[in-house]
Amino acid sequence: MKFHRLARRELMAALGFLAPSLAGFAVFYLIPFGQSVLNSFQDRLGGGFTLSNYEELLLSSSFQKAASNTFWFTAISVPILVVVSLLLALLLNQRIFFRNWLRTAYVLPLVVPVASIVLVWQILFDWNGALNAGMEYFGFSRHDWMKSEWAGLVIVLVYVWKNIGYNVILFLAGLQNIPDHYYEIAGLEGAGPVRKLVGITLTYLTPTTFLVVLMSVLNSFKVFRETYLVAGAYPHDRIYMMQHYMNNMFLSLDVQKVSSAAVLMALCIMALVFVLFRTERIFRSYME
Repeated sequence: MKFHRLARRELMAALGFLAPSLAGFAVFYLIPFGQSVLNSFQDRLGGGFTLSNYEELLLSSSFQKAASNTFWFTAISVPILVVVSLLLALLLNQRIFFRNWLRTAYVLPLVVPVASIVLVWQILFDWNGALNAGMEYFGFSRHDWMKSEWAGLVIVLVYVWKNIGYNVILFLAGLQNIPDHYYEIAGLEGAGPVRKLVGITLTYLTPTTFLVVLMSVLNSFKVFRETYLVAGAYPHDRIYMMQHYMNNMFLSLDVQKVSSAAVLMALCIMALVFVLFRTERIFRSYME
């Protein structure tokens, strides 16, 4: 009886501490999303039930283009980001020259405002930017990077550069939690560097890798700010993302289409997260 009373008291104390955050989450996220779900099934605000919003959305060429670009951006940029972050973390975990300086350099994009980051990339890839100036100096013609198929590569580079520091920190934390005697025992048994990497490092980095992939996928859906500041509301077709579509529908006050697009995007994100959790659980049970 005394134990139950103590547990109830601790539960009430925990709920008291969580109440402000839960209230903010409900007011600014949960309730608006619920309203968006309701609006997506209405022909107008306060109207009757209909599925025409989703039918029109799926048949819209603009939505199809935005969904396709978002899918390919995530499919290409996330593996690149994860692999490069892991390689850099493995490098920075060694005793190399300027290691502390390099760690600081990779973390800097996390604390620099997005507008400043975009300004740097505009200076590089603008028609009168540094890259075109260098190409012209060596006898090559200028190229309008943000209004060609190269725009997709530019956005991938911006995304990787902006998020690589956070992933490197996570991987470094995971690497430093691996006991050193595992490598010593493997070395005594004749294991080479590749065997140690696969059998020890990558195996024990599985939880960290899962977290990095999950965060990278979620961050890939938030690249709108960078794309919008670099290329505007109507960028090249190659970098017209889901957020551009929803932003343009919002500006035209088409609440039903915005809500329908938001619901579909949320469902896709939840499906990806479910697949990641399921994959990680299967892999963990296999390793055990």
